[in-house]
Amino acid sequence: MIPSGVKLRVVGDVHGASKAFAAAAETDRFVIQLGDLVDDGPDTPGALRIMFRLLEEKRGLFILGNHDFKLARALRGDNVRGAPTIRTLAELPAELRDRTRETIMAAPAWAMLGPLFFVHGSFHPGMLEEPPPPFPPGRACPLLARALYGQTTGRVTGAGKPERLLRWVEEIPRGLTVYAGHDQRSTDGRPYIRTARSGGTAVFLDTGAGKGGHLSWVDVDPV
Repeated sequence: MIPSGVKLRVVGDVHGASKAFAAAAETDRFVIQLGDLVDDGPDTPGALRIMFRLLEEKRGLFILGNHDFKLARALRGDNVRGAPTIRTLAELPAELRDRTRETIMAAPAWAMLGPLFFVHGSFHPGMLEEPPPPFPPGRACPLLARALYGQTTGRVTGAGKPERLLRWVEEIPRGLTVYAGHDQRSTDGRPYIRTARSGGTAVFLDTGAGKGGHLSWVDVDPV
C-alpha cells in the first residue's frame, strides 16, 4: 500500500483547495492525503484530478474521509444530506463521476507504515488488529465510523455539528505516531501535536483548507 523505505509527505484535509494541493504534490516524496479531499473549497474537480494523477503514477495514497464517503454514497445513488456535497455533485463533470466514485470506494480508511499510522478522523486500537473494511453497502461499522467521524459524544454543538472528543489520543500506544485530519485543533496555523500519557503521539493536520484557512503538510522520513 505504502512503499517501504520511501520519504513521505503527509497532507491534511484539502477540501477542494486544488492550488494548494498542487503545490503539496510537487515533490519527489510519496504523498499520503488524509481524506476530505472534496467539498467546501473552490475546486473539488481539480483536487480530484491531482489525486488521480498521484495514484496513476504510484506516488500517493488517498485515505477515506467523511466528506469523501458521503460524496461516493451520493454518486452511487444514496440519499444524502449536506449543502457542501450537494454543491460538489452539481459542480462535478460527468466524465469524473464514475472515476471519483470508484476511487473513493477503493480508498482505505487507515494505513500503517512501521510506527506511523494514518487515518482521517481518529484512531482506535482495534485498527492495529483489523484491516480497513471495504466500502459498506449501508452504514459504517464502528471502526469505520471512528476512522471517518472521530470520537463523538452523541451530542451536537451550538453550530449543529457532532461534539467531538480527543480521549482517543490516550489510546495510542507508546512509540506510535498517528497522523489525522478532520479536527481543526491548531491555534497558530501549524499542525497541532498532542502527546498521550502512554507516550503515543497524534499530529492533527487540518488547518482549514477550503474553509478560510490553509493547507498543511509535513515531511516524514522512513524510520
